[in-house]
Amino acid sequence: MVALLESLDRVEVVGQAADAEEAVRVVAETLPDVVIMDLDLGTGSGVEATREIVRVHAKVGILVVTMLGDDDSLFASIRAGARGYLLKGASAAEIERAVRAVANGEVLLGSQVARRAATYLTGSRTKGVRPFPELTDREREVLDLVARGFDNATIARRLVLSNKTVRNYVYGILTKLGVEGRPQLVIRARDEGLGAD
Repeated sequence: MVALLESLDRVEVVGQAADAEEAVRVVAETLPDVVIMDLDLGTGSGVEATREIVRVHAKVGILVVTMLGDDDSLFASIRAGARGYLLKGASAAEIERAVRAVANGEVLLGSQVARRAATYLTGSRTKGVRPFPELTDREREVLDLVARGFDNATIARRLVLSNKTVRNYVYGILTKLGVEGRPQLVIRARDEGLGAD
């Protein structure tokens, strides 16, 4: 990322940080125009670091570049004050465009997350009767793929999530629905109409 940024015209990398606390400190010392923020910062949260940076330095633009493509991560980042959100694997051209847009005060979402945000904002996810109202939309999406017979690794690839995130979603779904195992979960989900084309 540093090599890519330094190859761009009129872009200078003024600092780097390995965790949330260091990120907040480096921003205070360097006051950059744009911060490229990962959400997984080991012991700290990129969302919390974003919130703190924006609270103290409102003019600093935050561009999230992460592996996490789920709704919760996207909307938590935007609520915290991020002005851009790209998934890792974005092309050099997309990264350059996003950095420049955020530097100019614009909001830019990568194409994959922009579609998700548009779907959310237009309310098309909430039309009709939804099974399992106790589940979040993302949990319902994961459950639908479980009901189709996909394993966690396949679900992770399809939803652009980590295997660990999918495992956590499945565990949360099992707990919320009071179901003991995956086979029973599949049966219950199919009984409610999930897992069908």
